[in-house]
Amino acid sequence: MTDPAQASTIKTTCPYCGVGCGVLATTAADGSVSVKGDPEHPANFGRLCSKGSALAETLSLDDRLLYPQINGKRESWDTALDLVADRFAQTIAEHGPDSVAFYVSGQILTEDYYVANKLMKGFIGSANIDTNSRLCMASSVAGHRRAFGSDTVPGTYEDLEKADLVVLVGSNLAWCHPVIFQRIEAAKATNPALRVVVIDPRRTATCELADLHLGLKPDTDVALFNGLLAYLAEADCLDQSYIDQYTNGFDGALAKAGPVDMAKIAGQTGLSAQDIALFYTMVARTEKTVTVYSQGVNQSVVGTDKVNAIINTHLATGRIGRAGMGPFSITGQPNAMGGREVGGLANMLAAHMAIENPDHRELVQSFWQSPSMATRQGLKAVDMFRAVGEGRIKAIWIMATNPVDSLPDADDVAMALKACPFVVVSDVSTAVDTLAYADVALPGAAWGEKDGTVTNSERRISRQRGFLDLPGETRPDWWALCEVAKRMGFAERFDYADASEIFAEHASLSAHDNDGQRDFDIGGLADLGRSGYQDLDPVQWPVRAGQPRRDSRFFAGGGYFTPDRKANFIAVEAVAPRKRERTYPFVLNTGRVRDHWHTMTRTGKTARLSAHMAEPYAEIHPDDAASIGLADAELVEVKSPHGRVVVRALVSDKAQKGSVFVPLHWTDQFASTGRVDAVVAPETDPVSGQPGSKFTPVALSRVSSSWYGFAILRDKPNSILSDYWALAPAPGGWRLELAGLESTDLQHLAQELGGSAASEAQILSYEDSAGGTSRFAIWDGVHLVAAFFFAAQPVEVSRQWAASLLETPAMTGVDRYRVLAGRPPADRPDPGAIVCSCFQIGANQIADAAKGGADSVEAIGKVLKAGTNCGSCRSEIKSLLGALNEKETANVDIAKAG
Repeated sequence: MTDPAQASTIKTTCPYCGVGCGVLATTAADGSVSVKGDPEHPANFGRLCSKGSALAETLSLDDRLLYPQINGKRESWDTALDLVADRFAQTIAEHGPDSVAFYVSGQILTEDYYVANKLMKGFIGSANIDTNSRLCMASSVAGHRRAFGSDTVPGTYEDLEKADLVVLVGSNLAWCHPVIFQRIEAAKATNPALRVVVIDPRRTATCELADLHLGLKPDTDVALFNGLLAYLAEADCLDQSYIDQYTNGFDGALAKAGPVDMAKIAGQTGLSAQDIALFYTMVARTEKTVTVYSQGVNQSVVGTDKVNAIINTHLATGRIGRAGMGPFSITGQPNAMGGREVGGLANMLAAHMAIENPDHRELVQSFWQSPSMATRQGLKAVDMFRAVGEGRIKAIWIMATNPVDSLPDADDVAMALKACPFVVVSDVSTAVDTLAYADVALPGAAWGEKDGTVTNSERRISRQRGFLDLPGETRPDWWALCEVAKRMGFAERFDYADASEIFAEHASLSAHDNDGQRDFDIGGLADLGRSGYQDLDPVQWPVRAGQPRRDSRFFAGGGYFTPDRKANFIAVEAVAPRKRERTYPFVLNTGRVRDHWHTMTRTGKTARLSAHMAEPYAEIHPDDAASIGLADAELVEVKSPHGRVVVRALVSDKAQKGSVFVPLHWTDQFASTGRVDAVVAPETDPVSGQPGSKFTPVALSRVSSSWYGFAILRDKPNSILSDYWALAPAPGGWRLELAGLESTDLQHLAQELGGSAASEAQILSYEDSAGGTSRFAIWDGVHLVAAFFFAAQPVEVSRQWAASLLETPAMTGVDRYRVLAGRPPADRPDPGAIVCSCFQIGANQIADAAKGGADSVEAIGKVLKAGTNCGSCRSEIKSLLGALNEKETANVDIAKAG
């Protein structure tokens, strides 16, 4: 796709979160790729987070699925596609259209999504197509539709910079949407009036920017925002004119909220009455208020009610659709919004139309000229896989997602797929746990290869452009779907030459019989043609044909998409969170870490991104750890009635008492027992169908390990015979955490893990029987093959120093024996745990710089460069400096007391 004689730069879009950052991908003459932010893209203006900055490091083909497979054996595309079409057609003929299903992903492009939805709903005739976006933003969709009559995000990113108060609810922006966090951080630096409130049970990195942190009890958001609605009414802060002209149901919502009772709200939320009053006063006095919410709101069995409780406060004050104000849902995936636009959810139709509306169904069917239109909503994700397990769904096509790891009650999902008569998996990687259950595996195009569009959280459509040739026999997902559709007898309606033709049809449908009656309208883009599509600049919808562009915000002057064009206040009730049984007294919360993404099929390829968090962990409050006799860095079991994980304990006062946080990323590819969604309960919101991934009652118990180990390895081990392990890439090889429940021959284990080269290499060893410590280093000449550090307690060794040894030749015997010391020599100080991924700067380096007078984030940047590239680590640097300052103050106080 590029001239090999010269470098070529392509504008494309980042494939990670819903921020939708523009990327400049440059392919050099030698084929190497470099990535930087696009300074002209209005989502990021050149900024990229740590993950985006490392995209070029994730493009290797070492684990790519390159050819179609049937039962694990390579086959031709024709053979594989014939089988898929025949089995789906046969299953439909014997058991009806609802016996088959598609489970797709916010990782696919809008054009892929469109074709999948069209095939399932309009030609197979079932709505059994759902997406992993159900797991991250379905409650927001449901809340929007209840309040606005449509799934409309009213505002834009610019509102976050124009606001005087930004309220972040259940949103760790600093880690999960770093570029948006950086935009708010920059706005706060230039606008002294801007205040930030963070509402989150955990004290996350985002709290470093907060003027107020409200660490409420899990799932008590409705109580807090119902109280705010009542307070706004009692404080005479309502926009009565807006309420009267543009809304319905205010009196009912206010009555359900009840009178302001600070003591009661404090009891419900666990917050102090003083902090609640401060928050309410800040909102009441600040017209330009934006409420940003994400997974802490959506991933709840009362998620839709949380969304509407937030929206109610904005409708009541008329703070919606104008610059610097409004409710704002931040999506988790790069194309969650595109999936919503084409009807990728089981309860929606294409172009934001409603499947329950017969007029909408007729409109879409006539446009598609389809033979058999779905007449009711299909099964949502959790129910879909329950139906697979029960045998009601007999054929399923899973595309660009990993439900064996990412769905709640994940072990049951695995069992369901194992029993399913026919499973198709389209993916780019062989290192995906779900692939083990595939009868047919289809190799999809990956980021950098595929061509299409995505829509970000502010309704901005951007192009993802290919800049790499398709490797092997990989193909775009839309192509595979169309080929199956043709084989099922629908060739005429799925005959697209390329993605531009699919986009044109999608845009035409959005405008078909619309006339302003529906929010989603990009009819102005329907006639772009192939060249116009190729050159399409980022654009926010709506883009109506024949109409001048207007302010892209919605609802400042009403114009909702309900039958009477008025918004609906939704009366929501604050219900007590689910009770914790005595057997399961803690609450499990799951979420992301800064430098990893979903199930790590991309970020798990790069040592730089693994340096920050290299193994799964459980963040536990010190009091809770003490109650079960657990020390920091020991192993802890987190168990529910559904499953268990064993992970590293991270004892921290940033955790709330009674709660435990375990990140969602680790799979069987990277850890022995780290699949946390096996523990998560499959309970869902009754309106949205979204799982409550932030609240599962669990039990915690200390795992009594006989020994612990840490290793660095040149070669990836084929198998790891250890009760506990966690594997991650390191510079020049791999790093491995180990632990065993019973004593074992540690030298033999080291030789096994060292691989075939270990039998012929020089082995150096050190053992301290009294201290329970042993170390082994395996050398091939001056090059280290592997090094192992074992102890009776969690191993205290500088991980960053040890990992660097694989790329550091040892020229003398002294150099080799230094490895066994387990610490760097005096001329190579230990950098400590990595804080800045871009420049590999550790906590010890930051602490040393602070002692030398670098007492601010900016000063650290000048001395070490940390925080000056992607900026994702700035909040952690600030937190670390704060902790160092507190420690220094405490030492001074002790000295004075002495």
